Amino acid sequence: MYVSPSLNITAFNCPSCNAYCRQYWYDLRYHNGSSYAMVSNAKLAVCEHCNGNSFWLYNDMIHPNIITVSLPNPDLPDDIKADYMEARDILTKSPKGAAALIRLAIQKLCVHLGGTGRNINDDISKLVKDGLPAKVQKALDIVRVVGNNAVHPGTIDLNDNRDLAMSLFGLINIIADVMITQPKQVDELYGGLPANLLEAIEKRDSK
Repeated sequence: MYVSPSLNITAFNCPSCNAYCRQYWYDLRYHNGSSYAMVSNAKLAVCEHCNGNSFWLYNDMIHPNIITVSLPNPDLPDDIKADYMEARDILTKSPKGAAALIRLAIQKLCVHLGGTGRNINDDISKLVKDGLPAKVQKALDIVRVVGNNAVHPGTIDLNDNRDLAMSLFGLINIIADVMITQPKQVDELYGGLPANLLEAIEKRDSK
């Protein structure tokens, strides 16, 4: 489970160490010459695991100056994970650039799953014909629509929509989980069956 940092919640994935753990919240005060006064709408959170600090103004985390998103699915190919991490690093400064990198990573993933990589629409169609689950198809369609609409003025502006850019990170992990991780886990469970049971299954399937 990944929980994005949010004001006043008791636990989230720390922006400093990435561990999911308890956060201790404190009000900020300053000395005005005669006494201490509270800084309005400002708070400090301290991570129980690493003691790292995050500073918040109103509802936004202003330090560390990053938007944290979940790490890539470990079963993704290395080159796709590299694109994912690069997109993750630039998300705060350039949501549009991060979205473009993640879209590229998803196109690479389509190739890894049997597509050509020349046209994302054709790759989605092929994956659907190959039995792509409907929920993953919907995720890919979101990527396709975001990519197409982002170039049309007045339709969508990823510079002003960090949440939409962040959602693409979740989509690639969903696709990887359904198409790579889950089949891998099934294969591992099947391979761990006793030899006599595997033999019985093979005999049944050969009839």
